[in-house]
Amino acid sequence: MRTTFFRLIAALLAVAFLSAPATAGRKLNVSNGQTVYVPIYSHIYQGPKGKPYNLSALLSIRNVDQNHSITVTSVKYYDNNGKLVKDHLTEPGTIPPLGTKEFYVSERDSSGGSGANFTVRWKSGNNTAVPVIQAIMIGTASGQGISFTCDGVAIEEN
Repeated sequence: MRTTFFRLIAALLAVAFLSAPATAGRKLNVSNGQTVYVPIYSHIYQGPKGKPYNLSALLSIRNVDQNHSITVTSVKYYDNNGKLVKDHLTEPGTIPPLGTKEFYVSERDSSGGSGANFTVRWKSGNNTAVPVIQAIMIGTASGQGISFTCDGVAIEEN
């Protein structure tokens, strides 16, 4: 009887421990603005000689708040050396609740290099759900294809 009780307790603890990662990331993060760093790869290296494999990149800014708009005030693209390659915004843009804004870097544009990045600044008049800001890289050549994503990381809070 005592062994069965301990097995039951051990099983419950194992289930609780193993299900903990399933709840990770579910805490709602809110802010009224941030600067977000997003890694971009204009190319990656492949093969024994390290030949560059060009990639296109799509920066996606997704407002996940159901009630409030966000304003994107800056989208800047930098190269390997931290040098500004392109300022993608001439004026701030609003993303409505559950809306998305995207910025594209062509596969032919290798100006950023393998260490390129975007910085995105956004703000809101209210505390809103922190937007999902990601880069999606895609490359296809000679019947081969590769795709992957990189998540943005907040580097400054308003």
